[in-house]
Amino acid sequence: MTAAAVATAAAALRERQKPIKAGYREDPASALVTSTATARVDQAGLTATVPTWAGDVVAGLHPAAGGDGTQACSGDIVLQALVACAGVTLSSVATALGVELRSANVTAHGTWDARGTLGVDRDAPVGLTSVELVLDLDTDADQDKVERLVELTERYCVVARTLQDPPPLTVRQA
Repeated sequence: MTAAAVATAAAALRERQKPIKAGYREDPASALVTSTATARVDQAGLTATVPTWAGDVVAGLHPAAGGDGTQACSGDIVLQALVACAGVTLSSVATALGVELRSANVTAHGTWDARGTLGVDRDAPVGLTSVELVLDLDTDADQDKVERLVELTERYCVVARTLQDPPPLTVRQA
């Protein structure tokens, strides 16, 4: 995007969000959103199918846990949700700040110990033990502006914030 296009997009974004923000200021309770995801479990296939806005995603075992690699891995899906959220947030924040991005890529690296999920070692952790989010930006913006962009992307990315400060999780039978 050119500088003029970024300025136009920033104005359009502010205009689109203005009534939404005003409504939330007037009625804070209206800002509370409940998101829901459901999976259909196929025990025979050792999979779970998750309907998404982009179509069904079939999740299965990661090859490190006995899968054949043909289904999505839930740990990878967490990282994909992180890069999707961070990418949208980065784009929105860059637009709001008037930062022109010639290109931008967001990559997440996550580490987990397969011994934990397979029950091989009771002391081994289950789940991601570290996550790194890398923003590869091509821009002429000065370093202070880029640092602000990165800071605000981290601050406003819902998935990043959820991973940094996890909410209470309850598991129950319906």
